[in-house]
Amino acid sequence: MTTALRDFIRNPTAAELELVARYGMQPEDARRERAFLAFAETGLPHRRMEAWKWSDFRASLKSLDRPKQAAIPDPLPHDGALVFRFTPSGFAYPKTLPSGISMLAKREVQAFSSAEDLPLGALTAALAGSDSKPATLLFEISGRDLPRLHFVFEGAGEASFSRVVFLLRPNAELVVTESHLGGVGMASALSEFTLEAGAKLTRTIYQRSGPEDAIGIASTLTLDAGAAVTQTTLAFGAKVSRLETRVVHRQPGAHLTLNAAYLAGKGFHADITSHVRHGAPECVTRQLTKGAVLDGGTGVFQGKFLVPRITGQHTDADMQHQVLLLEDGAQVFAKPELEIYADDVQCAHGNTSGALDDAQLFYLRQRGIPERQARGMLTEAFIAEALETADETVRDVMLAEAQDWLAS
Repeated sequence: MTTALRDFIRNPTAAELELVARYGMQPEDARRERAFLAFAETGLPHRRMEAWKWSDFRASLKSLDRPKQAAIPDPLPHDGALVFRFTPSGFAYPKTLPSGISMLAKREVQAFSSAEDLPLGALTAALAGSDSKPATLLFEISGRDLPRLHFVFEGAGEASFSRVVFLLRPNAELVVTESHLGGVGMASALSEFTLEAGAKLTRTIYQRSGPEDAIGIASTLTLDAGAAVTQTTLAFGAKVSRLETRVVHRQPGAHLTLNAAYLAGKGFHADITSHVRHGAPECVTRQLTKGAVLDGGTGVFQGKFLVPRITGQHTDADMQHQVLLLEDGAQVFAKPELEIYADDVQCAHGNTSGALDDAQLFYLRQRGIPERQARGMLTEAFIAEALETADETVRDVMLAEAQDWLAS
């Protein structure tokens, strides 16, 4: 099987051969095989794929060697939260869960319907699971006023793959926070959320890794009637990283807020990609992404709203991407898209890039503030708007992490 699968990847790299070998060590499973075959059609995403031309995992990931830098310590608070921790060697979780939260750790693989759209998601579905880790971690949420669920993804090895699936029952409410901390040659996490009628999800993602890490975070969200999702991301990038979210408004009246901030220093790459399908009438999407990039850093933003002719009527959607190029040599690639076939919609998008305002910088300098501090203050004020929607239990820490980066 391993030899046959290897043949699906044209001119495989050393890293791809290692991934094939890892697949060969997994238990045989038809759904696992379908997921890996979907990945093998392209192999690691690369620049010849239109959606990945600015985030070339194949070129960046030569092998799955363990990086020199350990995982970043988790800055998000654990107080009052139920903590679930994934590492390459195992999985730790609370032994008891409150009423309204059911968890099932399955050794079996669940079918992954978005495998062709999310190659790293397909790879994760195929390789997740081991003797000490579930192939699929399933949650059913039926209550409200529940404790926050906090997920920690950290490494101490060569590669780590984790898959978590959530089903929110009608009118259920859930708060999820995630820390993706690197420390592995490759880390890929797949999260799938289905929200039934009236359910509400608040999700906050923190990603900070070392300069040798390759990080993939793939998510799918499906929203039924009146469901609401607020997702907020703070990403610092890695050697190569991609946070990709694909959303389907499946029934009328769903509401989505999809905000993100990225900060990319020298040698770091941060990719924020999203695809939102308005597959039902009278749905609302608000998306704000802000970035700041230093010399030698790379930022990527790709966002797309798809509004079908009949089911997308009365869509209300707005997408904004704004970025600061803090130094000469900073790189940012942006591709906001609206694909609209319906004729009764309110849709808009904007994309701006520039430098810090010289007049504002002069104002602060005139009041005795050192230039480095003044630049940090202005950058923080710029990105803070995108983080306002983060869960209140972690919002201040997220802002403090951004301040720490700006001051370094």
